[in-house]
Amino acid sequence: MLDTTRTGAAPPEGDEHEPRGCLFALSQPPLMIFLAVIGTLFLMAALHDLLLL
Repeated sequence: MLDTTRTGAAPPEGDEHEPRGCLFALSQPPLMIFLAVIGTLFLMAALHDLLLL
């Protein structure tokens, strides 16, 4: 099997490997578009229930 360990290799400078939390995940454009579509569907359903039924 191929040995993929990095022996003797220094990590690149400036890469502190900070943990990324939930706010980073929420800032991604595909997720924001998905949440906007779901929110719009909920809003349309709520308005339909309030105004038409």
